[in-house]
Amino acid sequence: MLAAPHASITTLAQLKDSGWVSRPVKEELRENLIRKIRLKEHLFPGIYGYDTSVIPQLKHAILARHDILLLGLRGQAKTRLLRSIVNFLDEYMPIIQGSELNDDPYNPLSIYGGNLLSEMGDQTPIEWVHRSKRYVEKLATPDTTVADLIGDIDPIKAATRKLDLSSEQVIHFGLVPRSNRGLFAINELPDLQPRIQVALLNIMQERDIQIRGFNLRFPLDVALVFSANPEDYTNRGNIITPLKDRIDAQIITHYPKDLETGMRITEQEAWISRNIEVDVKVPYFMKQLIEQIAFEARASEYVDQKSGVSARMTITAMENMVSAAENRAILNGESSSVVRIADLYHAVPALTGKLELVYEGEQEGAAHVAKHLIGKAVASIFKTYFPDPQKKTKTTGSKKQSKEQEDVYAPIIQWFSRGGAVELPDVLSNQEYAQRLSKVDGLKDLVMARFAGNTDEPYVMMDFVLEALHQHSMLGKTDLDEVRTFNDMLGSMLTNLSFDQDDDLFDEEDQ
Repeated sequence: MLAAPHASITTLAQLKDSGWVSRPVKEELRENLIRKIRLKEHLFPGIYGYDTSVIPQLKHAILARHDILLLGLRGQAKTRLLRSIVNFLDEYMPIIQGSELNDDPYNPLSIYGGNLLSEMGDQTPIEWVHRSKRYVEKLATPDTTVADLIGDIDPIKAATRKLDLSSEQVIHFGLVPRSNRGLFAINELPDLQPRIQVALLNIMQERDIQIRGFNLRFPLDVALVFSANPEDYTNRGNIITPLKDRIDAQIITHYPKDLETGMRITEQEAWISRNIEVDVKVPYFMKQLIEQIAFEARASEYVDQKSGVSARMTITAMENMVSAAENRAILNGESSSVVRIADLYHAVPALTGKLELVYEGEQEGAAHVAKHLIGKAVASIFKTYFPDPQKKTKTTGSKKQSKEQEDVYAPIIQWFSRGGAVELPDVLSNQEYAQRLSKVDGLKDLVMARFAGNTDEPYVMMDFVLEALHQHSMLGKTDLDEVRTFNDMLGSMLTNLSFDQDDDLFDEEDQ
């Protein structure tokens, strides 16, 4: 079997002499997969979290020469998986030169190929097609027609070539026949109208096509793959039962099951390294925060769980966060920047467009829900680095240990209770940012005691502590014109109450 075409193989006679053997496309996929498994190659590069779930099922389906349906919520790498299957085809494939149906030189399908082979015999010209050209993809839309997929009579072709409409040469073939000897994919299959899905039944079972009045029996050689959302979510349509019955393998995809997997996906896909004069660093715990937001959203009562929370949400959120840090460095004339907690809130626009809210969520508002999810992520990740601020101490056990847990945040809380406050504008320079956070008694000591020598971003971690204490209702916080101010919880409540009373007075004067 040839791995790549040789420049000298340009005719059918030379192809025969080379020893090339024609195989059905599903057999080709199967044999190349077997070879890769034996060589212990990584079968689906860039796909994470599916090693023990989706990928084994996908391998078994290919080995069984099945047509495949990937069923899952949005943002679960279904399309990427389908496109990866093309890597199990031979790198190059010979076809009769000029054939629109990728005619097998040994057994042409089209009239064009058959006539050329009859006329030229062993001198029939051969060309080579790369496997990337053997994958055809169609997004199912309500306006998709049978002509798009299968084909139709082309009256212009008939008039130009002076052919009768009864001639097979006037047929304009659709996407499926043009995928002959390759893969044909339909994304979002339920969106395809039922009457159009019916047109696929013959292809799925008998492997032939029928166009208008022509009783064509084209033995198509094509592997069909599909993607779809679960039917309980996709209210635009369903997969008709006869078609579903003809799809050999239905494989369920899923979201990342742990933070590490999600972080690998986000870091692979997000545009983080931008190769400009500003070096933006993203601390590890900030990467965890971004991913935890998605986990919180997938469990939130405000988010429609039937629609899912796409992995694209964390990717765009990460890019927004990096952009905020980049913008700050440019404004301050700095060559480097570390992503801060304030930058996390600049990712809100990336969240609001990716979340499908239920009625309660709509009442709260998309921006409020996004900030709520960020707050929950901060509180959750904080407990993996520091003691839980709200954990009840046990009366039994080591009294000394309980006392230490009680007092770990005491110096910080006491500093604020004495009237201390920290104002952190989003575009604060690195130097001023460090100085303002260093004012808080016990804050730097708390961070360095746990991460001395293990963190290059102590001030971002200090900022993280303040934000987490606020999320645990131990500190007050006000957000005004991209300036976060941390203060005593009681003082913050009194300030807000004072503002409310002033508003009432203004209302009375207006009346």
